[in-house]
Amino acid sequence: MGDYSQFISKISSVKLDKGSISCSSPSNIALVKYWGKRPVQLPENPSISFTLDVCKTETTLQYEKLEKASENFQFELFFEGKPKPDFKPKIQSFFKRILDYVPFLKDYKFIIETSNTFPHSSGIASSASGMSALAYCLMQLDKQINPEMTDEEYIQKTSFLSRLGSGSASRSIEGPITVWGKHKEVSESSDAYAIKFPYDIHPNFANYQDTILLVDKGEKQVSSSVGHDLMHGHPFSSERFIQANKNIIRLKDILMSGDLDAFVEVVESEALTLHAMMMTSLPYFILMKPNTLSVINKIWEYRKQTGSKICFTLDAGANVHVLYPDSEKNKVMDFIKSELVVYCQKGQYICDKIGLGAKLL
Repeated sequence: MGDYSQFISKISSVKLDKGSISCSSPSNIALVKYWGKRPVQLPENPSISFTLDVCKTETTLQYEKLEKASENFQFELFFEGKPKPDFKPKIQSFFKRILDYVPFLKDYKFIIETSNTFPHSSGIASSASGMSALAYCLMQLDKQINPEMTDEEYIQKTSFLSRLGSGSASRSIEGPITVWGKHKEVSESSDAYAIKFPYDIHPNFANYQDTILLVDKGEKQVSSSVGHDLMHGHPFSSERFIQANKNIIRLKDILMSGDLDAFVEVVESEALTLHAMMMTSLPYFILMKPNTLSVINKIWEYRKQTGSKICFTLDAGANVHVLYPDSEKNKVMDFIKSELVVYCQKGQYICDKIGLGAKLL
């Protein structure tokens, strides 16, 4: 488990009666995937992700001091303006997990209002943006109660708490590229929280584009947490973790050197490996849809014909993230509109790019 005592808030004399905090936190898309975890919310292998910009959760946390500390957590939850009782158990277990680190949780009644700029459960990591946004708001409160906290401690602890809500949420706090999971070749990397990619990023990756094709906006038939659990006893899991660790080293070098051909190879291989692990677990499942495969084939065709550096990646879902350099933006958008939009549900897609992480509103 490790000793995380550095994240336990001190009992403070500062008392806040009531107030409100608003922030936004983006989703992120893993380039080297994490699939499989050990308790509690620790990754079986490290991952590297692009932090997104447009796809985000906006959360307002209203807090009011109780006369005396409550036995249970007191909170109401509104998603896009409506009460959302089916989200409550997830918040309840999140609060339970983080109580040791933010012991003021039972001193307040909270109203949590949250909304997304993208469809929920559509294979865009809504748990990543949602949990990181909530953690960011709670940490603002923690910082007001413990004003001696440094900015670095604040960012680290926010990522640490986010991880306890959703593993990938740890990667949403900073940008444009983050690393989560201990790797001997990445200085300062940790299983407990994500860090900003600690090396110079080649200009080829500045303002990198991600157009997300909404191939299927329905709920996934298998949740990510169930999928992660199926890595226990998976026939290929140990080889997969070795592969991911090797790909971290490769991608680290690529991000510094700007080698876009190598980037394409690592990123697409990682996406297909993720789905191969799903197809070979027991029970097995397939989250890709026929249109996912059509899009992938079209991208391969276009790349072969034009020499473009376009590539795809996938999350645990059917939607396709089309990644390409900013310098190709106009040409690739023409290709997407003429050839790929036909495979999207109701022709819907989201134009995104790499961004800088969570912020106060």
